[in-house]
Amino acid sequence: MLNDIFNILSGRKQTAFVQVAALCLRPTKAGQEVLLVKTLRTGGWVIPKGWPMPGKTLAEAAACEAWEEAGATGDIGTKPIGGFTYTKIRKSGVPVQCRAQVFLMQTHHAAHDYPEAAKRTRQWTRLDKAATMVRDAELAEILLDLENAEA
Repeated sequence: MLNDIFNILSGRKQTAFVQVAALCLRPTKAGQEVLLVKTLRTGGWVIPKGWPMPGKTLAEAAACEAWEEAGATGDIGTKPIGGFTYTKIRKSGVPVQCRAQVFLMQTHHAAHDYPEAAKRTRQWTRLDKAATMVRDAELAEILLDLENAEA
């Protein structure tokens, strides 16, 4: 943490911390929908994301985040389809740069009871609409790329 504070105060470039994210899709008659969740701190819409986990691949960790934050289970890709950079505010109040690697999940089930159900709001929505709901431009671009690939 002291290194983070020193880097911020001195203007030194910080290395982005790696995070993992699951882009959970489900098919509908109208096309694919993506599962968004609200962040705990700001209430903005995002895809489930979190820290890598010891003993798990990045894809496995992303699948765990999909379950914990959104109750989603399914088949997750082993390679990231893209990534996005954002600023995370640590519990200490210090901002850090994070780079989330995004893994595509074909969702088979979204449970009603899951670890963060009482803390988070989740919503299935069309890819094009989701791109307007998320704050991060790189994530919006990934969503639009998937929408265009589907057309």
